[in-house]
Amino acid sequence: MQGAQLALAVFVLSLATFIVILDATIINVAIPHIASSFAASPNEGTWVITSYAVAEALTIPLSDWLATRFGLVRTLVAAILGFAGFSILCGVAPSLQVLVAFRVLQGLSGGPLIPLSQTLIVRISPPKKAEMVMGLWMMTSIIAPIAGPIAGGILADTLGWRWAFYLNVPVALLCAGLALPLFRAFETAPRKGGIDFIGFGLLALWVGSLQVALDTGEDLDWFASPRICTLLGVSAAAFVLFLIWEITEDRPAVDLRIFRYRGFAVSAAAMSLAFGAFFASIILMPLWLQLGMNYTATQAGQVLACQGALGILAAPLAAALMTRIDPRLIMSSGLAILAAAIFCRSGFAITVGFGEMIVPQLAMGIGIPFFFVPLMTLSLKAVRPSETAAASGVINFVRTIAAAIATAIVVSVWNGQTRIAHASLASILKSPDAFLQQLEKTGLSASQAAQSLDSMAWNQSMMLAANAVSIGLSSVLALTAACIWLMPRPKPS
Repeated sequence: MQGAQLALAVFVLSLATFIVILDATIINVAIPHIASSFAASPNEGTWVITSYAVAEALTIPLSDWLATRFGLVRTLVAAILGFAGFSILCGVAPSLQVLVAFRVLQGLSGGPLIPLSQTLIVRISPPKKAEMVMGLWMMTSIIAPIAGPIAGGILADTLGWRWAFYLNVPVALLCAGLALPLFRAFETAPRKGGIDFIGFGLLALWVGSLQVALDTGEDLDWFASPRICTLLGVSAAAFVLFLIWEITEDRPAVDLRIFRYRGFAVSAAAMSLAFGAFFASIILMPLWLQLGMNYTATQAGQVLACQGALGILAAPLAAALMTRIDPRLIMSSGLAILAAAIFCRSGFAITVGFGEMIVPQLAMGIGIPFFFVPLMTLSLKAVRPSETAAASGVINFVRTIAAAIATAIVVSVWNGQTRIAHASLASILKSPDAFLQQLEKTGLSASQAAQSLDSMAWNQSMMLAANAVSIGLSSVLALTAACIWLMPRPKPS
């Protein structure tokens, strides 16, 4: 493609990718609204995020087979229309359980859109413009997480959280309507091909069992529950069988053989640790702001969105520096900035203001592209050209599944640390009776004064727990920054 046609095609593919990534973050700030509307806890509300991420991750390895079996463009359009249909169903869901079920189906539809769009980007781009076009398409990975919290917060506080799903419908229909005539010449002929049903089944079993255990473990008292122990045992056994089967299978669902390349193996490990820690941090931040600091969803979204102010400028800079500086230095620097920014949160007090939270968020906007852009490029260059598609599928799978698992773990740890901090504060509180009497003098009844004191203690406990989790997340990022140097020195392009 050339000229205006190429520009329109890149816009359509970027927009389709945009709404898929947007839906991973648009309801982050709306979790308290969703939980309260269904009389559920915030911990249960995060199932809406993790179920989508897990389902999306599971269909990424199937993308190549779907495109081969039904045609590249047909599969793309069907995925877009499926995403629109299940977005409507998410919006009208009458209960949390039904919403989670529809989010799974929405994730299954959206999962193939990223690798299929990437494939079409490569096919439609002139060789001399391939890197520029791919860079423009990759900007959606940076812009979507920025737009998500802002849009989600405004919608949750005005029209309602359900409109976060309805918003997808006109955008998806526009993409589907333009994709058919634009990419008709690039359609591939459908042909029958085998699929590794056993490998895919084992993948779904170990990932699904692990995620359910992580999502429900806190409510069921973890290892004291036979159900949790059974789920974790099933997950571990299925994972071992999955590894054995995929390594020995001729046409595996997930080609694990590409991990023989040290560069790719380190890239995948870095992606899982760094992206998991980063994504969990942007889930925890709005939860704490709304539950512990009484921020509105819109205000929480504005805090998160600040990280994009410098991110859009840093992305092209990171791409340009790759040709002049060792990419490992760029990635480790980006991770160091992320680690420092999240560590700054560990010093927050309950009196922290909006302005004090902006500086770490701005720094995160620099760190994200400095890590993400070089890693995505080097992970594909680390393998043979014939294995690029497999590497792209695996790295996207690792990124998505790490986000889901890290979210479940961090929210559970935060809730647990909050309860521990609350018990500790209650035990060391000096002269509570005198303080309650002072509150009663302001006109509060005895029960209202006790409730006010308890509310203060819970807010402080959430703050202390968030600080502790921030230290843990920053430690993971700092460790990953050091591990980047295990990657072999990239060869000049």
